[in-house]
Amino acid sequence: MADTEAGNTAYWQRNLLVCVFGSFTTIVAMTLLLPFLPLYVEELGVHDHAAIVQWSGVAYGATFFSAALFAPLWGRLADLYGRKLMLIRASLGMAVAMSLIGLSQNVYQLVGLRLLAGLLGGYSSGSTILVATQTPRERTGWALGMLASGVMAGNLAGPLIGGVLPPLIGIRRTFLAAGAIIFVAFLATTFLIHEEARPPRRNKAARRGGWTDIPDKRPIVAMLVTGMLLMLANMSIEPIITVYVAQIVPDATKVTLVAGLVMSAAALGSILSASRLGKLADRVGHWRIIVGCLLVSAGLLIPQAFVTAGWQLVGLRFLMGLSLGGLLPCVATVIRHNVPERSAGGILGYSTSSQYVGQVVGPLAGGFIGGHFGMRAVFLGTSVLMAAGAAYGWVSRPRS
Repeated sequence: MADTEAGNTAYWQRNLLVCVFGSFTTIVAMTLLLPFLPLYVEELGVHDHAAIVQWSGVAYGATFFSAALFAPLWGRLADLYGRKLMLIRASLGMAVAMSLIGLSQNVYQLVGLRLLAGLLGGYSSGSTILVATQTPRERTGWALGMLASGVMAGNLAGPLIGGVLPPLIGIRRTFLAAGAIIFVAFLATTFLIHEEARPPRRNKAARRGGWTDIPDKRPIVAMLVTGMLLMLANMSIEPIITVYVAQIVPDATKVTLVAGLVMSAAALGSILSASRLGKLADRVGHWRIIVGCLLVSAGLLIPQAFVTAGWQLVGLRFLMGLSLGGLLPCVATVIRHNVPERSAGGILGYSTSSQYVGQVVGPLAGGFIGGHFGMRAVFLGTSVLMAAGAAYGWVSRPRS
């Protein structure tokens, strides 16, 4: 064990740097098509307005749907055959898939290739597994916070890049450029990441791993719920944000600008706070940070339902992003500290799937509640869920 820790200390910072770069580029590639996806769908032969909207939603969600289904499998294979190998697979697969999307001839190929991108991808979740297991335990929270900042920076930069590049080089070349950048991440992963060799597993029980190896499953279930709530809180207002902003911004020409600022504010706050809260959690305890972040987020959601100006909503979403930034690194760290080494990848894969569930359920629930019960109900309902998640997390924490 001492030799392994020494090896980790020698390589973990370089591994972290490569993983942050690779996660950033792959997330940018997954999200950059947001501004121009309807235009691409129309270019592929869909001309009815309703059909364009429908196919755009299907194409965008397809990647996250397949990624959620396959994340536990890739995590389990990472436990069996190595975390670096899974990162190589994910980066090469994403580079190929993104390039092929730029060569699509019809909307069916677009959706199929988006599904393929989710199936072959998983670089950011694989990076979480590698960083969590190869970083010294006393630095895990900070390292995962840095990785989370890279992921959230990708979510922020992706739509911005997608708004700038297509007018300059065209939609198809934008996808090809994204594939080329991910290929650079593939090369960096292949030649720069160093994973410590693990002892071979000598019996079937050791190879099986998974839930049966976890003595106390309550903390793990609590972390799966927390990951889902994090994404749900971020995504629940997505379908209603433009309509909500239009109600509080009197100048119609500024509605889209303010809506964009509102969407970006939470991501920017999370980028700024993730590594700092992760470092703080390493000192004061990860459960305290998790419960505190959930409670603060629940409190910040309430005034969002009663804002009267756009700047108020932007500021509150930024503060909420600051509080939510500590959740991802703490969730991964708690899982890392509560499961055996041989099962860490599989369980972290389930954690990734739960986050994708939140990404899918959040917009669906927000749109339904906003349409049937009003805009304020979305914020207040999400607040109740976050507070309930905090209470459940506190009850589920290990007593030792």
